[in-house]
Amino acid sequence: MARTSSETESAYAGTVTEALHLRAVKQPDETAYVFLRDGETPDGALTYRELEADALTRAAALSALGLADGDSVLLLYPSGLEFIRSLLGCMYARVSAAPVQVPTRARGLDRLRRIADDAGTTTVLTTRAIKDDLEQRFGSLPELAGLTFVDTELLAPGSADWTGPRPEPDDIALLQYTSGSTGDPKGVMVSHANFLHNVAETEDVWPTGPDGVVVSWLPLFHDMGMLFGILLPLCSGVPAYLMEPAAFIRRPTRWLEAISRFRGTHAAAPSFAYELCVTALGEAGADPAAAGGPRLDLSSWRVAANGAEPVRWAAVRSFTEAFAAAGFAPEAMSPGYGLAENTLKATASPADRPPTVLWAGTAALLDGRFEQLDEAAEGAQPLVGAGFPALGTRVLVVDPATLEPCPPGRIGEIWIDGPCVALGYRERDQETRETFAVRTAGAGSEPGGPEYLRTGDLGFVHDGELFVAGRLKDVIIRNGRNFYPQDIELSAERAAAGLRPNCAAAFSVDDGAIERLVVVVETDGRVLRETGAERLRERVRQAVRDGQSLRTDEVVLIRRGALPRTTSGKVQRRACRRLYLGGELAPAGQ
Repeated sequence: MARTSSETESAYAGTVTEALHLRAVKQPDETAYVFLRDGETPDGALTYRELEADALTRAAALSALGLADGDSVLLLYPSGLEFIRSLLGCMYARVSAAPVQVPTRARGLDRLRRIADDAGTTTVLTTRAIKDDLEQRFGSLPELAGLTFVDTELLAPGSADWTGPRPEPDDIALLQYTSGSTGDPKGVMVSHANFLHNVAETEDVWPTGPDGVVVSWLPLFHDMGMLFGILLPLCSGVPAYLMEPAAFIRRPTRWLEAISRFRGTHAAAPSFAYELCVTALGEAGADPAAAGGPRLDLSSWRVAANGAEPVRWAAVRSFTEAFAAAGFAPEAMSPGYGLAENTLKATASPADRPPTVLWAGTAALLDGRFEQLDEAAEGAQPLVGAGFPALGTRVLVVDPATLEPCPPGRIGEIWIDGPCVALGYRERDQETRETFAVRTAGAGSEPGGPEYLRTGDLGFVHDGELFVAGRLKDVIIRNGRNFYPQDIELSAERAAAGLRPNCAAAFSVDDGAIERLVVVVETDGRVLRETGAERLRERVRQAVRDGQSLRTDEVVLIRRGALPRTTSGKVQRRACRRLYLGGELAPAGQ
C-alpha cells in the first residue's frame, strides 16, 4: 500500500494490529485516545504503549476462555476506552468482534439475541455495570438465556509477550451488523485490509497531517464512529477525543466546544447533527463565536465530514453561516457517501473547496434523470455533491433493471468496486453473491472481470462527482439511523382495533429542505366511526413513537382497497409514494 499524504508508518502495515504495534514502537508515550466525561472533562487516556499492552492482555484472556481463530463475540459497551481495548484484543486473538448497541428497553434485547445467533456466539464482552444492569432488569427474559457476559475490566492480566497466530490481512477484523429488518440482521465481514485501505483513501482526500486531532461523539458500534473514532486516528497516529452520543444530544455545542478546546481538525457527523448545532445556537440566542458556552474557535477544523444520511443543502448553508464568526471555513464542510458494505467511505468532497450544490428539476428526478435548473426556477431543489472516489475505488451508476451503465445525468443504482468492499455477509452466501459480486450486462461470466457491490442507493454522476438522489431500497433514514418501513407499518397496524394486517405503507418524502416521514393507513367506515379520523391519526403517531422512537410528519387515511399491492398482496410502497406525491390517493370516508 502506498504511503498516504500523512506519511504514516501504518501505511506499511498489513493489519490493524500491525499498525498499533508500529505506533507502540515509534511513538509509545504519545496519546492515542482521551475519553471526555459528559463530553467535557478528560476522564481517562491511553497511550499507544498502554493500548497495545491492554489489547494483548485481553487477547490472552480470550484465549484462556477457549476462544480462538474463527470464533466470534459480541461487544456490548458504552462509548469509551474499554470498547477500544477489547476490540483490539479480539483482533489480536483473531476473534471476530460484533459491536452491538447497549439495549435500554426489553425490545432492544431481541436485536441483541438475533445478532448473537447470527454471529454464532454466546459470549458477550461488556462491563460490570452493564452486565449487572441487564441481569437485574432482564435476567428472566428468554433473550438472555444461554448468553455468557464477560466483564473485561476484571479479566486476569495476561502476558504482554503473548504470541498467538498473527492476524492476516484477509482475516475478519469486525462483524459490522447492518440495521437489518426486525428479524434479519446481517453481519458485514470487514477485513483488516478493508480497514487499512479505507483509512488510506480517507487520508488521501482528507489528510490528517502532523497536527491532526479527531473529536468524535459518534457511537463506536456504528460504522462511521468505528472509522472516524477509532481506526482513522489509530492508523494515522493522531489523538482522538471521544464522548458519548448522549452528551452530544443533551447539549450539541459540547462537540463544538471540544473541537475548539482541543484544536480538532477532523470531526464527522450525519447532517442532522449540524442542524442540531444550529438549533442549539438559535435557542441560546448566543453570539456564534460564543454559542452559549465557552467562546468558540473553530478555525482549526479542516474536515467536517458529513454523511451517513442525505446531506441537506439547508443544513450545510445554515451551519456554515451560523459558525462563520467562530472561524468555521466553508471549505471545511466535506460531504461524502459510504456504507458498511464498503467498510465506510466510498466518495468524499475535497477539503480544499466548499461543497458542490446543483439545483435539479423535481419532475425530472422523479423521471429518473437530472435536469439542471437555476436556483430560482420553479420546481428546483438542491442536491449536494458527495464527492469523488479515491485511490483504488471505482463508482459506477447502473440501470437496476437492465444492468447497463447509465450515461451521465441519468439516475441509476450506485455500484462500487475496490479494496474497501467487504468480504460479504456472514453465513449468507446467496445474499453475498447478489450484493457483493454482481456484473454489468455484457461483462460475461469469465473469472477476473470486475465485480461490484450493489448499494441499493440511487444517484448520478455530474462532472465526475457523485450525487445521491434517493434510495432504491425502502430504508428510511432519520437522525442518522436506518429504519425499515415494515417495522413502522406494523406499529401503525396495531394502533387501533379494527385495522387489518398489511394495511399501511411508510415512506419518506424529501423536498430538498427536509425529509418527512409519511404513513398511509388503509381503513374503513366502521373504524372511522368508532375511533374518529383525528384520534386515529394521533394513535398511529403514538404507536410509531412508542415502537420506533420516530416522529411521523403526516398520517394519511385512505379507503379500503386503495393501497397499491402486488398480485401476491405485498404493499407497493414506491407506487404508494408516487400516488401520494400526485395527490391521487383515495381518502377514507369518501
